[in-house]
Amino acid sequence: MKSYYPLTLAGAELWLLADKAIYYPAYRTLLIADAHFGKAAAYRKLGQPVPHGTTQNNLQRLDALLAKHACERLIFLGDFLHAPGSRNAATFAAVQEWRCRHPSLNITLIRGNHDRRAGDPPLEWDFEVVSEPLLLGPFALQHEPAPHPTHHVLAGHVHPMYRLQGNGRQSLRLACFYVRTATTLLPAFGAFTGGLNIASDSDGRVFVIGDGAVWAAG
Repeated sequence: MKSYYPLTLAGAELWLLADKAIYYPAYRTLLIADAHFGKAAAYRKLGQPVPHGTTQNNLQRLDALLAKHACERLIFLGDFLHAPGSRNAATFAAVQEWRCRHPSLNITLIRGNHDRRAGDPPLEWDFEVVSEPLLLGPFALQHEPAPHPTHHVLAGHVHPMYRLQGNGRQSLRLACFYVRTATTLLPAFGAFTGGLNIASDSDGRVFVIGDGAVWAAG
């Protein structure tokens, strides 16, 4: 199985990537939803015993994607920062160092509900910050999966998951892409996020992620 699944959607080719992102070859653009940087730090600030290192892990995964694909632009489909408590020195230093390694990369953040609470990234990170929708080719890039009157919506927010059922009581819950007639949901990129179970139906196709591959479920 490939580490990506080529999909023609609204007349355009997209690559569904095994590392929970979409690559849009025609625009040399990488799409990421729900990174939630600083989520673990925000929880620790509230006294919750959660793991360290999630920000570095997410940035290393981003580095690997940018090294593998010819990217001129990176677009975050909302929820880049998790909460006001994410605005801490360690998280900001890690992201600043990462940004300095990619000075020529055009980065756009489409504000999500968590971004509105956490605030925009610092100006020195040189992010373009916009409200939804952002139109690109036949797609409306959004955080919320609300329908658009003229464009197919690519969105996050929901953190879609799919449960594979095995023999007996065996099951496996995996992150997925959920492709419907007018809307496609991206999985959450962040390593420390929950998710909502998706049930496939006649209007939708589910593409699950596991073992470094993407494949059609059902």
